[in-house]
Amino acid sequence: MPASDPWWQHTVVYQIYPRSFADADGDGIGDLVGVIAKLDYLAELGVETLWLSPFYASPQADFGYDISDYRAVAPEYGDMDACDRLIAEAHRRGLRVVLDLVLNHTSDQHPWFIESRSSRDNPKRDWYVWRDGARPGGGVPPNNWFNMIGSRGWHYDRATDQWYWSQFLPFQPDLNYRNPEVRAEMLATIRFWMAKGADGFRLDIVNALFEDAEFRDNPFAWKLLPSAEDPGMLFRGTENTLNHPDTLAFMRELRRVVDDFAGGDRFMVGEVIATADEARAFCGDAGDGLHLIFLFESLGVPLTAPAVRALIERYETLFAAPLLPTWVFGNHDRRRRIARLDGSLEKAKLNAAWQLTARGVPFLYNGEEIGIEQHHLPVRTSLDAVVDRFRSWPQPLFDLVCRLAGESLNRDECRTPMQWSDEPNAGFCPRGVAPWLPVTPSYRERNVATQQLDPDSLWHCYRRFLAARRQCAALNAGALELLPASDLPATVVGYVRRAAPGAEPRAVIVLLNCGDAATDVNLPARATPWVSTRARLPEVGADRVRLRPWEGLVLTLGETGVPDLR
Repeated sequence: MPASDPWWQHTVVYQIYPRSFADADGDGIGDLVGVIAKLDYLAELGVETLWLSPFYASPQADFGYDISDYRAVAPEYGDMDACDRLIAEAHRRGLRVVLDLVLNHTSDQHPWFIESRSSRDNPKRDWYVWRDGARPGGGVPPNNWFNMIGSRGWHYDRATDQWYWSQFLPFQPDLNYRNPEVRAEMLATIRFWMAKGADGFRLDIVNALFEDAEFRDNPFAWKLLPSAEDPGMLFRGTENTLNHPDTLAFMRELRRVVDDFAGGDRFMVGEVIATADEARAFCGDAGDGLHLIFLFESLGVPLTAPAVRALIERYETLFAAPLLPTWVFGNHDRRRRIARLDGSLEKAKLNAAWQLTARGVPFLYNGEEIGIEQHHLPVRTSLDAVVDRFRSWPQPLFDLVCRLAGESLNRDECRTPMQWSDEPNAGFCPRGVAPWLPVTPSYRERNVATQQLDPDSLWHCYRRFLAARRQCAALNAGALELLPASDLPATVVGYVRRAAPGAEPRAVIVLLNCGDAATDVNLPARATPWVSTRARLPEVGADRVRLRPWEGLVLTLGETGVPDLR
């Protein structure tokens, strides 16, 4: 790859949900030492960057997204020594480490908030968003703002007779970014972790940092239900609570801090719930904002040729070079991708081929490489039995919306333990220990050890395409040109990836057959099959190739040989 290109433009990111990845101390909860023990596995798989969900000190009411100390490690995950070793051992293997940073809010158990709510004149009072009610006595919230999950975002504090704002759950009060002390402290936290060796940050709901300074009501909107692009709901917009111009301006400040620390060697990716145009704005008009933005339209896109083609066209238009789109099909909050693919491993292979050959930065969620299924867990009625506290604050309309959209309000269902083997507890924790969540029933077939023995498994498919992407500049850095739909069968999407002069192979063709039937595709001269979703490459005639059902195939163009992927 060109030496001038930043590493993050070519990387593949693998999200680790530490609580569910590997339990090294036998308490049924994954930990940092467990992650260290699996670094060789991740290097063998072929991913290049690890994103770890929060492991900071926390009451764990939202499993780390409610932070009580940004510069300490939660005891159930280990200690700072384990964190230092994890970063060092990852770097020793050539892996980068990205940390999840929750800038928007803290836990209500954070010492800052405990001080802030102690009295109206406490020095930390203005570190959070406090406001008098619309009427004396705390009877009415300050305005009509809803939070991001469709309920009232204001919460009354009787002791000080004011309301505090929370964009997510009630025990996660929002920090006040209009206070320069707050901004300075959070920027210092970023520098702290970069000094520890962090190679970048995933920024949680970063589009919610600033609210309207005058606390004006959100306007009426002709929108009942939220969508992946527009969080407005219940006939109310979000203009005064999300994607505020002051938040966009702060993105440039974040970028300067990160770039100044290591000369552009670190990067940030933001979780932004917004329309595509609004998400694009977080990168900055001059590319001086966040390096990358999560794009979530891919989460629910059907695996059909028209839908795949349309999304590639959309991302190529909105995030044309020098910007890069991101390719995200699952995470710790959303329904697992394979549940949207009818549980089909062949469709999951094709989805992987698409994700790892399109222009952009792929983000994989742990377990996708073996097809871990969404684990249906019955809705619990007892608050004491609820693991995911998000599910313990159900909003009937929001719950209905999730079900209609094919989502699950119970995030436990996509967070089940990683499946390493067919041993009890799927090898996640020792025999006889109860894991914090039950493993999926299909773990005996869908586990790493079993799939590593089968060259036609989903795991080996990921490994082949990761190796191809890593070794081929056309795939990890090249431009993308969609082939005309009129030149292809109805179920096939095709595109060419072209690298800069001097790279070999300079160009490859990617073909994705999104259908149940085999189909023939015409080929240009000197097209050589290189990597397929199947273990055995298809036979190629003089001018055509027969794609098997749900097959993805990369062919090199030209007379040069292809890299050895073994």
